[in-house]
Amino acid sequence: MSRTIGDGTTAPPPQEVDECRGVLRVYGDGSIWRSNKPSFEVPVYDDGSVLWKDVVFDAAHGLQLRLYKPASSSTATKLPIFYYIHGGGFCIGSRTWPNCQNYCFKLASELQAVIISPDYRLAPENRLPAAIEDGYAAVKWLQDQAVAEEPDAWLADVADFSRVFISGDSAGGNIAHNLAVRLGAGSVELAPVRVRGYVYLAPFFGGTVRTKFEAEGPKDAFLNIDLIDRFWRLSIPVGQSTDYPLVNPFGPNSPNLEDLDLDPILVVVGGSDLLKDRAEEYAKKLKQWGKKVEYVEFEGQQHGFFTFNPNSQPAKELMLVIKKFITENSI
Repeated sequence: MSRTIGDGTTAPPPQEVDECRGVLRVYGDGSIWRSNKPSFEVPVYDDGSVLWKDVVFDAAHGLQLRLYKPASSSTATKLPIFYYIHGGGFCIGSRTWPNCQNYCFKLASELQAVIISPDYRLAPENRLPAAIEDGYAAVKWLQDQAVAEEPDAWLADVADFSRVFISGDSAGGNIAHNLAVRLGAGSVELAPVRVRGYVYLAPFFGGTVRTKFEAEGPKDAFLNIDLIDRFWRLSIPVGQSTDYPLVNPFGPNSPNLEDLDLDPILVVVGGSDLLKDRAEEYAKKLKQWGKKVEYVEFEGQQHGFFTFNPNSQPAKELMLVIKKFITENSI
C-alpha cells in the first residue's frame, strides 16, 4: 500500500512500530489505527436471566458504562454493587467485548449483585492518568445516582449503595488499586455510597526491575513479557518509567501505603501469570503493614483465565472466593 503526497509522487506507507492483539496499530508518523472488532471473537451468552443496559457517565469524553442485574433476585433485600473494570494493558478492551460481557453476566447471576462495567479512555491517545481519572468518574457517577432526587429507577430500585465493591481485571485491577488509595478506608467522600472492599484480578503492576517470574517465566505465556513492555511503553506518560506512581505501587515516588488506611482487599492471580510476583509482593507487604488483605493464587492458570473460560473449575472456585469476600465484608 502506498499513499500520494502533495506533489503527486507516491510515498511508502507509514511504518508500523507497535501492534496489540490485532486491534491496535501504532505507526511511526504518530497515526493510530483501531479495529471496531474485539480481539476475542466468542459468542455472547445472553439467555435473558440477566438484564443489562448502557448509560453515559462522562459525556465530555463520550464514556459509557454497562449495568447488569439479575432478572429475578433470589433475595428480598437490595443487592450489592460490584464494579468490574475491564483489562487490556490500558491500550485495548471495552465493556462491549464478548468476553467482558459474558463474565459480567456470570458475576450478576452468581453473586446476585448489580454489576457496573465502565469504559475508560485508552492509550496511547490518552496516556495515564486518564484511565484512573475515568475510573474515579465512574464511581462518582454512582454517588450522583445515590443522591439524585430522581435516580435511574432501573438501578436504584434494586441496588444497595452502602455495599459497593470495586473490582478490576489486569489494567482494571490497577485502576481499582489506585481508587483504593485515593478513596481511603470508608470512602467518606462518596457518601452515601460506601465501598466495602476491592477485588484485584491479576492486577497490572510494573516496575523498572524485573521480577523473577517476569524474567524466567514461560515465554509463551498468554500475556508475555514483550506485550507487557509494549503496553507500558504505550500507556505511561512520555518521559516516565515503569516506576511511575500509578504503575508501581512501591516506586520511589509512590504514596506510602504503610501509612494509608485502606478497605479490605482481595488479590487474585494465576500461578502461570507473569504478573504473579508483583501481585504476591503487593499482598505480602500490605499484610505486613496491618492491612486486611487476602491473596489467592490459582495453580497453573494463565492471565485472564476466569474470563476466557468462565465455566472452568478454577473460574468457578474463584467465583466462590469473591462471593465469600463480599459476604464477609458486607456486615
